[in-house]
Amino acid sequence: MTRWNNGRDEVEPVSPDITDETNALPARYFTDPAVHEMEKEAVFGRYWVYAGHANCIPEPGDHFTRNIGDREIIVVRTHDGDVEAFYNVCAHRGSAMVEETPMTDPGNANRIQCPYHLWTYDLDGELASTPKSFEDARLNPDLEDEDITPIDPDESALMSVHTDRIGPFVFVNFDEEPMSLAEQAGTMKTELESLPLEEYQLARRIVSEVECNWKVFGGNYSECDHCQANHQDWVKDLELLDSELEVDDYHWILHYKHGEDVDDEMRIHEEHEAKFYYFWPNFTVNMYGTADGYGTYIIDPIDEGRFQLVADYYFKDPDLTEEEETFIRTSRQLQEEDFELVERQQRGLDSGAIAQARLGPNEHTVHRLHRLAQEAYEA
Repeated sequence: MTRWNNGRDEVEPVSPDITDETNALPARYFTDPAVHEMEKEAVFGRYWVYAGHANCIPEPGDHFTRNIGDREIIVVRTHDGDVEAFYNVCAHRGSAMVEETPMTDPGNANRIQCPYHLWTYDLDGELASTPKSFEDARLNPDLEDEDITPIDPDESALMSVHTDRIGPFVFVNFDEEPMSLAEQAGTMKTELESLPLEEYQLARRIVSEVECNWKVFGGNYSECDHCQANHQDWVKDLELLDSELEVDDYHWILHYKHGEDVDDEMRIHEEHEAKFYYFWPNFTVNMYGTADGYGTYIIDPIDEGRFQLVADYYFKDPDLTEEEETFIRTSRQLQEEDFELVERQQRGLDSGAIAQARLGPNEHTVHRLHRLAQEAYEA
């Protein structure tokens, strides 16, 4: 039931089973700065989080940076061809080494070098060299050169981060002993790895800052009850009543059937539908039914009331056709329509009027999102 902040009602946990009860995650979990701070460890420090696409760093030395919570990491292609991730922190005095942005465009370097005192690391994170000033004690009257302990390159290596992949999708996990990515991804891993995702290249990236909590947008993405009223251009070619919502432990899939069969060459998968995967906590894979390509969203929280959406589009040729440009413009229109909806919802939550919302019987994907958040908070 809906609970207002009228001084009489108290919130309850998210209902265990949406078929019996309808409690949403209490409203303060979408507005409280303390919750945002807590989520950095309870959510983004514990589960597998999408870092980026391996195709963006195809050559040794190719790398990009990524901010996840307060952590900065470098994701790099090593000389062995593997993709590894390290904290963007020099082992000398803890300086951040490369550009700090939420997600940089790929760059290339033969080695990773800290600009502060020029400590330099191989692509596998091992310390490769330090300046001569670290090998003698000419400025220290209490120490002779021969008394200097050589720096162990292994002990002074960069701090690595657990890394695993689903096809070309690179994920990281900051927990000391995380569950496996395969366990968290479930059947989604098998499904995505059956597709030729690595044959497609990043063709377009659109980054947006949106004025709402990241879970508000996640909930909006996870259902389409709002589509008929708010995405009229998009739904005219869909059979919304035949759409399906499929829920797994840590992911859910929204199936949208087209009113008419679409040419098989217009999609990467075999099904005559569009498929949208939400992977806890903040990653989506968008399998379109009307374009030979796919997309991803990263829903990165900035604070309790803002998030950054990184929307990437992958096609076989990064030089887009006019039809593909039109497709991306349509996708962008959908995003902007959703931004208006979620910012309006955030304004309502910020007003303090509501203590706990209720979920509808067909919002079991949203219910799963709220349950996972609650489970993370209580763990």
